[in-house]
Amino acid sequence: MRTILLILGTLTVLSCNIGVTVDGAKFASDPRTAPITAGQIDEASGLADSRTQPGNLWIEQDSGSPAELALLGYDGTVKGKMAIPNATNVDWEDMAIGPGPQDGKNYIYIADIGDNNAQRPGCVIYRFIEPASLQAAIGQVERINFKYPDGARDAEAIIVDPQTRDTWIISKREEKVHLYRLPYPQDINQVTTLQAYGELPFTYVTSAGISPDGSEIVLRTYLQVFYWKREAGQSVADAMQKGTARQLIAKAEPQGEAIGFDKDGKGFFTISERATNPSVNLYYYAKQ
Repeated sequence: MRTILLILGTLTVLSCNIGVTVDGAKFASDPRTAPITAGQIDEASGLADSRTQPGNLWIEQDSGSPAELALLGYDGTVKGKMAIPNATNVDWEDMAIGPGPQDGKNYIYIADIGDNNAQRPGCVIYRFIEPASLQAAIGQVERINFKYPDGARDAEAIIVDPQTRDTWIISKREEKVHLYRLPYPQDINQVTTLQAYGELPFTYVTSAGISPDGSEIVLRTYLQVFYWKREAGQSVADAMQKGTARQLIAKAEPQGEAIGFDKDGKGFFTISERATNPSVNLYYYAKQ
C-alpha cells in the first residue's frame, strides 16, 4: 500500500507541472460503460479497434497470459480468443493497429516490451496482417527485435504513426519518461537500436494511442489521460514535446492499462486490469 501511495503522490505532483489548453477535440466526461464478466479479461494491457470486424476490439493480456488475443465486443462480450503463432508472451504491454509493409493492409502490432527489473537485453514487437475473423489463419508473424541506446528499461506504451509508419515507444518508470523511435522500414532480420528522442514530463505511463489519420494522440498513466492535437507536418515527438498536453476527465480505474482510438477517430476506449476489484469495465469516450 505504501508503494501505491507513493506512486499516486508522484503522479499528482507531476500533473501539476503539465500545461492545459482548450485546443483540440472535446470528449464526453461520462463514458459509455460495458461491464466485462470476471475471469474473461482480468489482465488487459493493450487494445486496438478491429478494422476487419467492426464493433469489436482486440485485447492483449500481459505476462503470465498465453500468447493470444481476445476479441471483445463493444458491449463487453468476449467473442473468442486467437493464438498468435511463433510468439511468446514474455510481458506484452501494449498493442496497436496501423500500416505496415503492404499498402492497403492493416497490421496488428503486439509490443512485448515490459521489463519491470530493467534487465532484458532486448525486446520484440510482433507484427502481422489483421485476420479477417477468429477462424481465419494468421499469416506471417514478423519479429521486430530492438534494444535501447541507453540501457534496458521498462516500457508499456507504443504508437504506430499512420502518416510515416514509424513506431514510437514510451518508457514507463522514470520521473520523466523517455521517448524512442523505431523508423520505418523496420528490420526483421537483426536487432535494431532505437533512436532516443528526449523526455516527456510524465511517469508511470501505461499506454498510448494515435487517431487513424495521425492527427491526435492520447497517453495514459495509471490515473490520468492526456491528449495532444498534432499539427500538419509535425513528428510525433514534436507534437508531444512542443505541443501542450490537455488532461482529459476520465473514470478512475483499478489499474488503468490500455487506451486507443476507435477506427473512425470519433472517440477512444480505455480498459484496466482487474487487480483486486470484482470485475472491470470497457469505457468509451465519444467526441462531443
